[in-house]
Amino acid sequence: MEKNGNNRKLRVCVATCNRADYSKLAPIMFGIKTEPEFFELDVVVLGSHLIDDYGNTYRMIEQDDFDINTRLHTIVRGEDEAAMVESVGLALVKLPDVLNRLKPDIMIVHGDRFDALALATSAALMNIRILHIEGGEVSGTIDDSIRHAITKLAHYHVCCTRSAEQHLISMCEDHDRILLAGCPSYDKLLSAKNKDYMSIIRMWLGDDVKSKDYIVALQHPVTTDIKHSIKMFELTLDALISFNKRTLVLFPNIDAGSKEMVRVMRKKGIEHHPNFRAVKHVPFDQFIQLVAHAGCMIGNSSCGVREVGAFGTPVINLGTRQIGRETGENVLHVRDADTQDKILQALHLQFGKQYPCSKIYGDGNAVPRILKFLKSIDLQEPLQKKFCFPPVKENISQDIDHILETLSALAVDLGGTNLRVAIVSMKGEIVKKYTQFNPKTYEERINLILQMCVEAASEAVKLNCRILGVGISTGGRVNPREGIVLHSTKLIQEWNSVDLRTPLSDTLHLPVWVDNDGNCAALAERKFGQGKGLENFVTLITGTGIGGGIIHQHELIHGSSFCAAELGHLVVSLDGPDCSCGSHGCIEAYASGMALQREAKKLHDEDLLLVEGMSVPKDEAVGALHLIQAAKLGNVKAQSILRTGECAVLGRSAAGGGPSSARGSHRSQLPSGPALWNCVQGI
Repeated sequence: MEKNGNNRKLRVCVATCNRADYSKLAPIMFGIKTEPEFFELDVVVLGSHLIDDYGNTYRMIEQDDFDINTRLHTIVRGEDEAAMVESVGLALVKLPDVLNRLKPDIMIVHGDRFDALALATSAALMNIRILHIEGGEVSGTIDDSIRHAITKLAHYHVCCTRSAEQHLISMCEDHDRILLAGCPSYDKLLSAKNKDYMSIIRMWLGDDVKSKDYIVALQHPVTTDIKHSIKMFELTLDALISFNKRTLVLFPNIDAGSKEMVRVMRKKGIEHHPNFRAVKHVPFDQFIQLVAHAGCMIGNSSCGVREVGAFGTPVINLGTRQIGRETGENVLHVRDADTQDKILQALHLQFGKQYPCSKIYGDGNAVPRILKFLKSIDLQEPLQKKFCFPPVKENISQDIDHILETLSALAVDLGGTNLRVAIVSMKGEIVKKYTQFNPKTYEERINLILQMCVEAASEAVKLNCRILGVGISTGGRVNPREGIVLHSTKLIQEWNSVDLRTPLSDTLHLPVWVDNDGNCAALAERKFGQGKGLENFVTLITGTGIGGGIIHQHELIHGSSFCAAELGHLVVSLDGPDCSCGSHGCIEAYASGMALQREAKKLHDEDLLLVEGMSVPKDEAVGALHLIQAAKLGNVKAQSILRTGECAVLGRSAAGGGPSSARGSHRSQLPSGPALWNCVQGI
């Protein structure tokens, strides 16, 4: 047993409480029994199996040649709500001794019965691993609550449908511990071929009954509305009497209300009526043949909406007990079965029809999957369950470590083309980013900044980020002490003498810092990037325009007129092209995104841009990327333009002459020509 981390066999305890769960557990038990080299099987029988009124169904377990290790009488008679609670309590009292004696590695529990809840509770509290069969399904009544409670106690899950699997995942169960296997009973149902089914029909319904000409009725109390379910059972029996077809009626299960339902049967003389056969129990193999060849099945048993679908037998599902179950087209639901006529009409619609076989609940290969799953269980893994909770907004903690981890700021980047707002952590990580095109007018721009910042601040609350302040990066000349944009380039129109600090601070009630985008880039490099730990460096940023920032002796240099690092507006040629700042021959006029776009358009207009291997769609604007693409493909004109831009950045004439007046003491730390080439590719 290398797979489960042990050199011994896996000791499996299968606990069965009633005839219904045994039909699902028996195929697994047979499978375990066929592999004695891997498994040891202990069988515990309790619940209604051991009650004479419900057929002493433990005998069918013995007939299947299973050794029953333990019989536990756990049912307190009374068939009411209090008796169900007392039965759970009695089982909880008796089970610890059994589990201490057996010491199973894993207990297999099925379904949604109150007996199964006692089993799962005992095993969980005694640190025994639990494998739950049929978790994740949805039906009705108290069964839903019990089934989901067992799911929370169980360590491993075998589910029957894709929807059930998704429900288990939604309930935060570990996906790695969920097996979508199908229903074990379908392994027998889909292979059930009994040529002598007529002898079974005659044995239970009489010699004069033909296939497809009888009804199977199986109805249980609804524990959350006992009075209504008893009334509905009475209406069902009246409808069946009127319908006048031979009917096999099975006694209800042991839930609260069953005693009253039996009284209704006897009051109407069902046990002595010539059209009815009332029985406490039918062996599963024979029951399969009876429902497979019935003209219709009626009631509220899960068998009707699950197993019977394998045969395409028509089913009438009454009331709310199975309201959430997945069903095939063979099932007709009568949710409000409040009149005899409504049930009678359903019988006329369904009786004698034949529907396609449904495989919603299984494909006949569940048991091999379950055995393989059992073998894969690693007993060395921690027993403690881990729940896979989805991300949720946590409560804002006043713990200092938590506060330090969630400190954040709003960053606003006002570029020549785009307006960006981001929530940025103290580690420099972008938590969330918003981008819009930068409007052309002052009023539109300031309104958009306020709108985006308010939206980001609201989102920060949901993300549990504590916003300490706002930092604004913008092109042009900025007075950071006052938070005012003094003068901007033509790239950002109507942006002169603009107070950015006041409206944002008044709206968000936060401190606001404003600075030139090149200076902000230099500060970012000093704290998080390549300038970390350096005493002196220059940052150059390329985009729609060109800017920069200077760090000297670890401090940002603004200059007396707040334009110390306007590197893009250093003049490298007095007779150069016009610049957006109003001057001529600036670096930006040669090497910015706008400059390269301008030159690309010129070449394209003169039919000198495109070379073999490239094209420009008619609806696409010519830009810097096209110029770079042409240069890479060997366009000499495009290469010359880029070379001129490189020389401008390096402070040399395009002809390779000596240093120009633009060369300063920090020139050596500006990017080389190839670096510029790489930068402009992102424009």
